[in-house]
Amino acid sequence: MNALDAAYTVLNEVGQPLHYSDITKRVLEKGLWATQGKTPWATVNAQLAVDIKEKGVASRFIRTGPGWYAVNMSSPVAPLLDGHPEKAEYLNGGVGNVGLSFTDAAERILIESGSREPLHYRTITDRALEQRLIQSEGRTPSTTMYSGVLTENRRRESRGETPRFLRHGRGLIGLVSWLPIGIAARIEDNNREVKQSLLDRARQASPEAFESLVAELLTEMGFEDVKTTTPTSDGGIDVRGTLVVGEVVRIQMAIQAKRWAQGKNVQAPIIQQVRGSLGAHEQGLVITTSDFSRGAREEAVRADAAPVSLMNGEQLASLLANYEVGARAERYDLLTLNDIGVTQE
Repeated sequence: MNALDAAYTVLNEVGQPLHYSDITKRVLEKGLWATQGKTPWATVNAQLAVDIKEKGVASRFIRTGPGWYAVNMSSPVAPLLDGHPEKAEYLNGGVGNVGLSFTDAAERILIESGSREPLHYRTITDRALEQRLIQSEGRTPSTTMYSGVLTENRRRESRGETPRFLRHGRGLIGLVSWLPIGIAARIEDNNREVKQSLLDRARQASPEAFESLVAELLTEMGFEDVKTTTPTSDGGIDVRGTLVVGEVVRIQMAIQAKRWAQGKNVQAPIIQQVRGSLGAHEQGLVITTSDFSRGAREEAVRADAAPVSLMNGEQLASLLANYEVGARAERYDLLTLNDIGVTQE
């Protein structure tokens, strides 16, 4: 059984999203997959990410958050879950004990708040549990709630439908219906233009400025001990740092930053160069303002080789915007009229 099949088996058994480090731990404990690599969790994460990137909605997996994965219930290869409600908890956001899905419960909590202010997904989950709108068999119902909202948004957007929920950053969720007609579309158009401008600026930056931009982004993403390297001493490695996950997992990363024009894709030899420059216990990451060739993507997840993660220009721009590096999220109070029983004569 390969790494993807093993991950699929584990995720299908637990019936809820898991972090890739937990997926790997369960896979190895069950003996579903064997590897000689020193960083099996990195291999699992890389292969899951590449599978989702390349296959899209046809992938067996979905990403529910940074490093978190679940079975893609809308995939044509997903199993039928009839008779297994414990495995279908996150399908449509999970099912509550009064027939509400997690996402329907989230919508009700937001509507009943009466303030039209976004709420954190943990607050929404706590209130839904208190009102017995949902019942969770998992240990982390708030994670199930958040993943349900994100998954529903992605599904609706992929079908060309308007999502119910609006993400405000840092776990805050509101309702798209709170926006006047046309506002949501204008916000989406503006954000798309900002991300494109961020990418254009990154492409036009000097090599030193681009490396500093990458280092700043990695720091905002949770990396520690981030340092840019000298141009001649590290075999093409531009930045080094340690990714810290949950104060438990520490992954040493060596990053090569490629400030390339659109259409000039990174090829497989670059991936091999980065892999050859890795120190002991390091994992590679290539960040580019362009994209990667098919050969480069295949080389990055080659079996029995140190995994190399990939970040293309579109992903870079989205992360810069999400972590407010080179951009700023502005929030305004939008006033709308409520019916207060006053009639006009």
